[in-house]
Amino acid sequence: MGAGEATSQHGAWTEWTRRQRVLFSVVSHGLLFVAAWFLAFGLAYNFRASPTLARPVLWIKSLVTQVAPPKSGTFDWLTEFFLPLLVPVVAIKLMVFVLLGLHRASWRYVSLRDVFAVARGAWWGFVGVFVLYYGLQNARGFGLPIEPFGDKFPDSVFVLDFAGTIALVCGARLAVRLYHEEVRPAADGVMPKLLILGAGNAGENVVREILRMPVLRYRVVGFLDDDESKWGAQIHGFDVLGPIQDIKRVCDEQGVDEILIAIPSAARARLRRVVEMCQGTNLRFKTLPALADLIAGRASVKEIRDVDINDLLGRAPVTLDEDEIGKFIHDRVVMVTGAGGSIGSEMCRQIARFSPRRLILFERAEPGLFPIDMELRRAFPQIDVAPYIGDVADRIRVEAILEQHRPTALFHAAAHKHVPMMELNPGEAIKNNIYGTRVLADAANRFGCEKFVFISTDKAVNPTSVMGCSKRVAEMYIQALDARADTQFVTVRFGNVLGSSGSVIPIFKEQIARGGPVTVTHPEMVRFFMTIPEASQLVLQAASMGQGGEIFVLDMGEPVKIVDLARQMITLSGFRPDVDIKVTFSGVRPGEKLYEELAIDGEGVSRTAHPKIGIWQNIPANWDTLLAAIDRLIADADRLTRETARRRLKEIVPEFQLEPPPARVEADAANGNLVALRANAAPA
Repeated sequence: MGAGEATSQHGAWTEWTRRQRVLFSVVSHGLLFVAAWFLAFGLAYNFRASPTLARPVLWIKSLVTQVAPPKSGTFDWLTEFFLPLLVPVVAIKLMVFVLLGLHRASWRYVSLRDVFAVARGAWWGFVGVFVLYYGLQNARGFGLPIEPFGDKFPDSVFVLDFAGTIALVCGARLAVRLYHEEVRPAADGVMPKLLILGAGNAGENVVREILRMPVLRYRVVGFLDDDESKWGAQIHGFDVLGPIQDIKRVCDEQGVDEILIAIPSAARARLRRVVEMCQGTNLRFKTLPALADLIAGRASVKEIRDVDINDLLGRAPVTLDEDEIGKFIHDRVVMVTGAGGSIGSEMCRQIARFSPRRLILFERAEPGLFPIDMELRRAFPQIDVAPYIGDVADRIRVEAILEQHRPTALFHAAAHKHVPMMELNPGEAIKNNIYGTRVLADAANRFGCEKFVFISTDKAVNPTSVMGCSKRVAEMYIQALDARADTQFVTVRFGNVLGSSGSVIPIFKEQIARGGPVTVTHPEMVRFFMTIPEASQLVLQAASMGQGGEIFVLDMGEPVKIVDLARQMITLSGFRPDVDIKVTFSGVRPGEKLYEELAIDGEGVSRTAHPKIGIWQNIPANWDTLLAAIDRLIADADRLTRETARRRLKEIVPEFQLEPPPARVEADAANGNLVALRANAAPA
C-alpha cells in the first residue's frame, strides 16, 4: 500500500469516526430532550398517573384478580399534550443545539463554560417551544389533535422543561467526566506523592489535568502558597497546607516524593530558593511551561516537565526591537558559519523568524549541519535554505560561496572554543579562530557583504588561555579592518551558554547519571551563564544596532559558583549532594580562570539603547603592525608548542596573562552587570 493510499484511508477512517461521534451526540441529546419534556409534564401534574401509562399495569392486575380494569374517561396529559408536541419540541431543541455547535462539545472535559453554553442553548430552545405552543393554540387549522389548552396546560411546563434540559444535559456530561476521572486504573507501581507549590490558577489547572489523566499517575497531598488568605482552603478537595517556607517540614510529614512548582511567573531567584531549601532531600522537582509560552499557546498547563538548571539560571525573556532586526534581515541573504553548533544553530532559528530571502548554512561537521538543515526546511518552508560543508580556513571554498550568494549579513559563529583542548592544540586555535576569521572577513569585504558579525567570548578579556587570546586577536583584526573596509564589522562578546556542547552542564548531567562523582575544578570557580536563545537574540539585536567597529558586551547577569551549580543539579535530579552523589575538586585546568570578565576596563563600557547591551570603547591596533604579527603567527602555527604559542600571542595581546591571576575574586558594581568580576591583583 502506497503512502498516499494509506493517508487517504486514514482520512476516511477519521471522517467516519467523527460522523459516528456526531451522530451519537445528536441521538443522546434527543433522548435527553425527550426525558426533560416528560419530566416537565410529570412535575407539572405532580406525577399523577396517566391513564395511558397506567393501563398496562391495570391490565396485568385484572389478569390476577379477574376484575376488569376501569374504563378510561379521565384527562390524560400523555396523549393530550406530551406525545403530540414531542416531535416538534425535540426537533426545535436539536436545531438550536446544532446551530450553536453544542453537539460537538466534548463530554469528557465539561467545564463551567460548557454549563453556560448549555443554558444558552436551553434558553433559545425554550423560546422556540413557547412560540410553537402559543402559535398552535391560536391557529387551530393545521389538522393537529390539539384542543384549546386554557388551564389544562400549565405554563410551568415550559419553565420545568427549560430547567430539566439544563440539568439533564449538564448532568450527563458531568457523569461522563466523573467516570473518566474517578473510574480509571492507577499507574503501575506506587504512585508518587505530589506537593504543589502555588495555589493560584496554574495550580488549580494542574490538579484538574491530573484528575483528567486516563491513568492516575500522582497522589496529590496538597498545596503550599505564600498568600495567607488561601491557607486552610481546599482546591478540588486538596488542602492549602501553608507557606512555601514550610516545604521541608510538609515533605517530611507527608512523605512527599515530587514537588511541582506551579508558579509560571516565578523569578529564577525564587526557584533557586526553593531548591536550596530542599537540599539534603531525595525530592524530584517538576514545573510548568513558561508563562509566555502558555499565553502564546505554544504549551499547555498539562505539559508538566522536570525542572532543569535553565529554569534556575535563565532570566526573564529578552525584549527585542523586532522592527529594527526585521529591517536588517527580512528578504535578505544571510549566512551563518558554525551553523551546526549550539550557538550557530540557534542563530539560524532566530534569523529564520524574520524571513530572510535565503539562509546560507556553513559548517565543517556534517553531523551538525544535517539536523539544523532538516529542521529549518520543515519549520520554515518558505525560506530558501542552502547548506554547505566547508572550513572557514579554506579560502577557495569560502570565496566561492560568498561570490555565488553575495550575503548581505554574515554571522561568524564557527570557532574552536574548548579551553583545555586548545592548550594542547594551540596551532589549531590559531588556524581556525584567527586565520579562519581573517579569511572570512576578507571575503565578506571583497564580495560586498554589508555587515559582518563576529561572535566572541568573555574569555577574550584579559585572556589567560590560548583559546581566549586567539579570539582576542580575531577581534583586533576585524576591528582594524573595519576602518579600511566598506563592510561594517561588529563584534558581540558574551560568556558561557547554558547547555552548549562540551559545556559544564551536559558534563554534570552525564556524571550524575553515572552516579557521580561530579567533578568541579575549584571551589571558587565562578562563571556567567546565559541561555542559548537569549544569547542568540541579543546577538541579533546588537548586530542590527552596530555601525561598524564596535565590540558589544552583553549583560550576563549574576555570576554563579560552579560548585553551587553542581549541587543544585544534583538536588534537581532527586539526590542529596555529598551523600548520594559526591562533589570532588580536580584543580584548575591549563588556561582556565577562576573568574570571567566582559571588558578589560569597566570605565570603557558605555550603554546603548538596549538595557542588556553595552559597547566597549577601545582604540584599534595599528594595521600594519597587527597584520605583520598575525602573518608570522599563522605561518608558524603548526610548529608552535604551547609555551611558544603563548609567548607569540602575548606579543600581539599585551594583556594576555601567561600566569593565572590570584584565586580571590570580588564583585565590582561600578558598571552594573556588564563588568561583574575582576581579579584582585593587576594582570600579569
